[in-house]
Amino acid sequence: MLKLREERTSTITLLILIAIAYIFSVSLRFIWVEASSVIPQFYWNNEIMLNNNDGYLFAEGARDLISGSHQNNDLSGTNLPLAQLTAFFAKIVPVSFETLILYMPAFLGSLIVIPIILIGRALNQTTMGFIAALIGSIANSYYNRTMTGYYDTDMLNIVFPVLEMYSLILALTHQRNRYLIPIALSIALYQWWYPQAYTLDTALFLMILGYTVLFDRKNIYFYKIALFILIGILSIPLISKISLALLIFALFHYTKELPSKFFLAIFITILGIYFFTGGIDPIWNQIKAYIHRDSAESMLATSSLHYYNVVATVREAGNIPFSVFAERISGHTITFVLACIGYIMAIIAYRPLLVTLPLVGLGFTAMFSGLRFTIYAVPMMAIGFSYLLLWSTRRIEKSWLRYLSLFVVTAVAIYPNYTHIREYMTPTVFSNQEVAALNEFRKIASREDYVVTWWDYGYPIRYYSDVKTWIDGGKHNGDVNYPAAFVLTAQDQYSAAHMMRLYTEYTERGFAETNKTLNDFETMLTKEGFKDPNDFINALALPEYKTPQKTRDVYLFLPLRMMEIFPTVSLFSNLDLTGAEKRPSPFLFISRGIQDTGKSIELGNGISIQKSTNTVKMGMQNIPIKAFYQAGYNKNNKLQINRQTFASEGLTVIYMASYGQFLVLDDYYFNSTYIQMFVFEQYDPTLFQPVILSPMTKIYKLKI
Repeated sequence: MLKLREERTSTITLLILIAIAYIFSVSLRFIWVEASSVIPQFYWNNEIMLNNNDGYLFAEGARDLISGSHQNNDLSGTNLPLAQLTAFFAKIVPVSFETLILYMPAFLGSLIVIPIILIGRALNQTTMGFIAALIGSIANSYYNRTMTGYYDTDMLNIVFPVLEMYSLILALTHQRNRYLIPIALSIALYQWWYPQAYTLDTALFLMILGYTVLFDRKNIYFYKIALFILIGILSIPLISKISLALLIFALFHYTKELPSKFFLAIFITILGIYFFTGGIDPIWNQIKAYIHRDSAESMLATSSLHYYNVVATVREAGNIPFSVFAERISGHTITFVLACIGYIMAIIAYRPLLVTLPLVGLGFTAMFSGLRFTIYAVPMMAIGFSYLLLWSTRRIEKSWLRYLSLFVVTAVAIYPNYTHIREYMTPTVFSNQEVAALNEFRKIASREDYVVTWWDYGYPIRYYSDVKTWIDGGKHNGDVNYPAAFVLTAQDQYSAAHMMRLYTEYTERGFAETNKTLNDFETMLTKEGFKDPNDFINALALPEYKTPQKTRDVYLFLPLRMMEIFPTVSLFSNLDLTGAEKRPSPFLFISRGIQDTGKSIELGNGISIQKSTNTVKMGMQNIPIKAFYQAGYNKNNKLQINRQTFASEGLTVIYMASYGQFLVLDDYYFNSTYIQMFVFEQYDPTLFQPVILSPMTKIYKLKI
C-alpha cells in the first residue's frame, strides 16, 4: 500500500540526473561569490578570502605540506586529511591556492547528490532520490556548512555517512557478499576524514544488530554486515582496515559453507579489537562533554581550579527554537513536518531505510545539543519529503500533469532554501586591511614567536603571519582561555606583560613534558611557588616580579572586531579560580546605531545619553557620566583624543568617531588592556612597543 511503483532507470538516465542535481547544487553556491565579488575588502591575493575561521587551520596545514616544512609545536594541521587532500589537489588542479580552498567546499559538498540519488535507485525509486538531492543539497544548514568559502571538513562530513547509508541499503536489499566491501570502505574513509564520527558509526553497528534480531536473526548475512561495519570503525590505520576487510571478504567469497563457529570466532576477535583500541571510551567522553556543557564553570579531571566552560558561549552548542530547527533541516516548518511524515511512511514501505535512523536521530539531537547537528538530518528528511510527494501524486494518471505537479511542489519546497541562500551573505573572516597588517607583521615576526589574542583569530593569524598562538579554534578550553582573557582584561599592564612572558615560556616547556598531570597554567602556578591562584594574580601586578628568561618574542594582537565579543572574553577571566567568590558582572554597552534628538543621544536598547544632566539613562535609572572621551583619527591616520570629566563616580562614555560608535562602560572595562591599548593606544613603553597601529588592528611587541 505504501510502496511506490518501481522504476527501471538506465545508467545513462541516472548519470544525467546526477549531473543535473550536481550542477544545480554548485551553481547556487556561486550566488555568494557573485555578491562578494563587488566588495573589495573581501579580496586578498586577487581572490575572495574564506568566510569561516576554522578553515585557516586546514589552509595552514596544506600550505606547510606544500612548502615541506613547519615549526615544532606550531599546531599546524599538516596531519589532517583535509589539509592533505588540499595539498594533493594543489599539485594537480591548475588554479591558485587561494582559489582552490575557496571553491573546494562548493564542488565537494555538492557530491552529496550522488549517494542521495543512489539510495533512491537502490530502492528502485530514482526519481525520489533526484528530488531529494535537489532539496537536500541546498537545505539551509547543509548549504551554510558547504557554501563557497566555508573551507572545512563539513564539505564531506555528510557525504560519507550518506554513502554509508547507501552501501547498507544496497547490502540489505540484495544480500550479496560483494556489497560488504563498500560498507567497510565507506565507514573507514569517514573515520579517517572525521574521527568524531566514531559514535555515529557505533550506533549504526548497534542498529544493524537490532535490525537483525528484530527481522531475521538467523540470516548470517546480516551479521556479516555488522562485522564489516565494525571493521570500518576500528581505531587502527586506514590501510589496515581495508586490508582486514579484503582478507575477510576473500574468506567469505571463496568459502561456500563457512562454519558458524568459525564465523563467531572472527566476529568475537574483531569485537575484541574494537574494545582494545578504544571501545566506548570516545563515546563516553563526548557524552560527558555535553552533560557538562550548560555549566558555566567546569573543572578538568586533573584540575582543582574553576574555569569558565567554553561550550556555554558557543551558539552552535545551545538549545534552539523548533522553528529554527525545522527551517535549518528543510527550509520551512511545513516542509519539515511533511518530510517527517514522509520519512516514517518511507521506513514502513522500505524496511532497509531503518538503518538511517542513527543519522536522523543525531540530527534531531540539535533540539537540545545545538544547531550544528541539524545537518545530519537533512538528507533523510529530503528523502522523506520526496517520498511523500511521489506517494501523493501516484494516482494522477496523466503523465504530464503528474510531472508538472512534481515540478511545482519541488520548486515550492526549494524556494525557502533559495531565499535563504540569497540572504545569507556571510562576510570573510578578516578584511583585506586586517590581512595587510598581518602580512606586514609576518615580515617582522619569527616563526617561533607567539601572538596573544582571542581564540577566534588563532587560525587566520597563524596562516597569514606564520607565527604561533596560545589558543585557536581547536585549543580553547577554560584553562588555556584564562591566561589569554586575563591579558586582554588585565587592570594594569604589568599584569598583562608578566602573564604574556610567563605563559608563553611555560607553554613551550609543556610541549616537552610527556607525563603531565597538570595543565600548563597550573604547572606555571606550581613552579612559580604559588598554591593560591589569587596570590599569583596579585603578584603579577608587582613591577619587580621576575619572569623566566626570554626565549622568543611575544606580541599582542588587538583587532577592532574583538570589541563585539569583548564581554564574552571577560567571562573567562572575571572569576575566582578557587570558586570561593562569585564576582559581579562588569558593564559594557556598544552602540550599533545612534540617533541625536537634540536633548539626548539614543544609543539603542533603551540606553541614551542625557545631554543636560550628563547622565546615561538606562530604563528608569540615570547614572552619572564619569568622563566622556572622543577618540578618532585625523587625515594623517594619527589618533586624536579629547576628554571631558564630569563626576568622580559613574560610567565612562567613549565616542569612537572614526567608527561612528559609542561605548558605555564601567571601570573594569575602561582600565582593561584591550580598551587602553586599542581604543586609546595607551601603553607602558617599558613593557610594550607598538609594531602596527592602524584603525582596524593594533599589534604590540612585549619588551620583557
